[in-house]
Amino acid sequence: MTILYLDCQAGISGDMTVGALLDLGVPLEHLSAELAKLPLAADSYSLSTSRTERQHVSALKFDVEVHDQHTHRHYAGIDAMIAGSGLAGPVKEKARRIFRRLAEAEARVHGVAVEDVHFHEVGAVDSIVDIVAAAICLEYLEVEQVYASALPLGSGFVQTDHGRLPVPAPATVELLRGLALHGNCGEGERVTPTGAAILAALATSPGTRPDMTLARVGSGAGGRDFSDCPNVLRAFLGTCVVGGGEEVREVSCNLDDVTPEIIGYVQELLLENGALDVWLTAVQMKKGRPGALLSFLCAPPDLERLAALVMAETGTLGVRYASLRRIVQSRRVEERDTPFGPVRFKIGEYGEKPEYEDCRRIARERGIPCREIMQQLLRREKP
Repeated sequence: MTILYLDCQAGISGDMTVGALLDLGVPLEHLSAELAKLPLAADSYSLSTSRTERQHVSALKFDVEVHDQHTHRHYAGIDAMIAGSGLAGPVKEKARRIFRRLAEAEARVHGVAVEDVHFHEVGAVDSIVDIVAAAICLEYLEVEQVYASALPLGSGFVQTDHGRLPVPAPATVELLRGLALHGNCGEGERVTPTGAAILAALATSPGTRPDMTLARVGSGAGGRDFSDCPNVLRAFLGTCVVGGGEEVREVSCNLDDVTPEIIGYVQELLLENGALDVWLTAVQMKKGRPGALLSFLCAPPDLERLAALVMAETGTLGVRYASLRRIVQSRRVEERDTPFGPVRFKIGEYGEKPEYEDCRRIARERGIPCREIMQQLLRREKP
């Protein structure tokens, strides 16, 4: 499994991320050709890179020169722009996920619906390019999981379209929820909204250094020099060490006064809100009462949010959790033409299978047992 570890001791921004990924070996020509698939005017921006130093540390500086000064766009318009582009599916998915996290943060700050969010700085061409470029580079490098170090808080003030704001800016603070932070840095904006959104959307186990076999290191330069450290983002590319795995949380609680309908509803809610797996075990509680053990797996940043969901929906007075590590296959989803129409297949290192939801839909539409559809598709796809 190919993994990427971002060393963010100096901070992170969109251009620093792209610079570090380009420094890992992504050709600028490839990036330019892929970005041309966005419905942006061909003369609205130009890309360049240059080798520079930050406190005697060499790094690649990535720059987007903007010729189109239209800087105000709605989230819905940006999302539709990416979705309707000619970019590859995984690139679209990552870029849209990053913008979704940005929109959710802005919605909380301004008290509006996500669909009504109106971007200023992050709606500008350079921010759109930074986010989509990061997704393009990750796909080119075949990165399957992203890890990141703790982020510096920074201090002071930053000038924005909303006026002079404290560092971190309000939207950045919202994006930092669930991410590991440290205060061992000087003044200045160290984490931009774009940089925070990339990690909030894509990082696994924030603050964790993965066990990995290192292949290459890339360095992306920030736009200014800091006195306390080199303003450089380092990107470590390698493979996951077998036995290292990824960190997850296993959360559980005992329920003996909740109806089966509510328990089923909570299971659905957990999966819809990002739980990795949910299961139920029959148990016998004190005083001989029958009960249920509700358990789920989640990424560490989702622990408090999902625990709060369970307590609100079931009325349980608390949950318990344990930290675990798991080893997962690298996998991807591929849509194929079949006698039943388009069907998505989940493809892993040791096999593949059709997506259950597609088989379920076909079974209902055609009146064929679901297991027969799955068996036919598996027989058809065997080499």
